[in-house]
Amino acid sequence: MLVTGLNNLDAESHEATPQISRPRPPGAGSCRRIAVIGAGAFGGWTALYLQRRGAKVTLLDGGGPANSRASSFGETRIIRGTYGPKGIYTKMAARALHLWKENEARWRQKLYHRIGVLWLAAADDRFLKAAMPLLGEAKLAFEAMPLEDAAKRYPQINFEGVKWALLEKDAGYLSARRACHVVTDAFIAEGGEYRELVVETGAVANAQMQALTLSDGTKLAADQYVFACGPWLGKIFPDVLGKLIRPTRQEIFFYQAPADDHRFDETSLPAWIDYNARRYYGIPGNAWRGFKLACDLRGPEFDPTSGDRLPSAEGLMAAREFLAFRFPLLKDAPTLEAQVCQYEQSPDEDFIIDQHPSAANVWLVGGGSGHGFKHGPAIGEMVSELVLAGKEPDPHFALARFSRKKTEVRS
Repeated sequence: MLVTGLNNLDAESHEATPQISRPRPPGAGSCRRIAVIGAGAFGGWTALYLQRRGAKVTLLDGGGPANSRASSFGETRIIRGTYGPKGIYTKMAARALHLWKENEARWRQKLYHRIGVLWLAAADDRFLKAAMPLLGEAKLAFEAMPLEDAAKRYPQINFEGVKWALLEKDAGYLSARRACHVVTDAFIAEGGEYRELVVETGAVANAQMQALTLSDGTKLAADQYVFACGPWLGKIFPDVLGKLIRPTRQEIFFYQAPADDHRFDETSLPAWIDYNARRYYGIPGNAWRGFKLACDLRGPEFDPTSGDRLPSAEGLMAAREFLAFRFPLLKDAPTLEAQVCQYEQSPDEDFIIDQHPSAANVWLVGGGSGHGFKHGPAIGEMVSELVLAGKEPDPHFALARFSRKKTEVRS
């Protein structure tokens, strides 16, 4: 657990967003001492970009970057730009991709693997059709393939039930856990301070959070605090986010392809997303961990601190059934590994990036909803500008959107 809760605010109120005026931080552009809580994809990149903008930054995490309970753990994540009609994410993915490549070159570290992502379109293909013009606007290369061409190019896939295919050529996968470690190391090398401690939120007085209490008994005071605590964010701020961050249990499986059969590694097969009712996705090769397969449908609610991380019999059976259907040659492939992670789901699957409505020097960054990792550097760049310049958050990510939606439903 990264942080204990903000108990001094009205914890009995569970409305999505308290209807109060938003206080502004004093001297927004001059705040220089910043504490970032959470060293995952959002927090680590935010700390790094704040440091690069001249702030004095302390990054804290109770379990370490990409630890086994964190949402950023695991070997790989897909990076792609297809988001249906949600152009804001396509643009953000393009910016993130540029920053991944830029920092790779800077650090001489391989984190982005351009193997492509193959989308398998079902009968209802509106999501993919809406994405194509936005991919073009973002200058992300793609190819729409008729079913016959896709089946000829990828004979190791059973295309039953597939209408056509979309290949994102600039997409691929990221080395996830390793990236979190590399970002933290870079942050330290560039002058930041990293402390592996549990944090207790400070009291709020005059619309400002006071010093944090750390698990070693010390206090840490800062001008601004950024909480990027993944699935724990709702527990830490129950009055604001208690109903807006819902951790869900997600299962991931890895299978052993036949030795020397390169049809199921990244030299012959891109990452793939089967965009039908069952919503499975996978990564071939997967940094020598095996053929990765997982279901993107949201699982049951999950406690990231105490939840059991053994795979379920139902999950194992469903994954094996899908593997045999879509990749028949792997129907008897041995299971190498199974993992349980979590998404931190927001109601609309959009990110939450906003100030705390009662503490102007507190920023809340979360709601990754299973698609956040790839955006890490773009989020870090964005949040660093918001925190140091005191700008208003993008309405797509602001807390006020939940009040608007509630009003629209009532009316």
